[in-house]
Amino acid sequence: MTDEQAEGAAPQLYGEEHVAARVALERQVRGWSTTELAARMTEAGVPLNQTAIWRIESGKPRRRINLDEALGFSRVFELPLEEVMSAPQAGLDIEGRRLVQVAVEAFYASRDAEDRLHEAISGVAVYIRRNPDFAFGVHEQYRRLTGDERISRHLTELTEESD
Repeated sequence: MTDEQAEGAAPQLYGEEHVAARVALERQVRGWSTTELAARMTEAGVPLNQTAIWRIESGKPRRRINLDEALGFSRVFELPLEEVMSAPQAGLDIEGRRLVQVAVEAFYASRDAEDRLHEAISGVAVYIRRNPDFAFGVHEQYRRLTGDERISRHLTELTEESD
């Protein structure tokens, strides 16, 4: 317990120590080296080298982090700035964090895929409304491309429901 905590002061919500710990944690969760993180930061428009990343995470004394760099970490880790500045959540090890990260990324990928599917199905439905004689041909093309009658039937049903 620090002297401030002993005197009843409010705990520090944000600080460079939290950002440094968070940078190390988020990098490890993603399985990135300090070199890879430095390259990603540079690609994001915030040039940092591997040594700077190491000094932020482990240096004695730690390398200070400026606002542009904090925003860069936020962008690279795809986290709100406030999250990057907050202390890492306790109660979850690196493996658990990595699994949660993969699940969240898969969720976003599936949501994006659902959006693309809806847009594509809507486009096919509009096409069939303009060209009703080609409805059977659309179903046949679904079947040829998927190689599966059940899937092509499902895509045809989705297309018909999109009307």
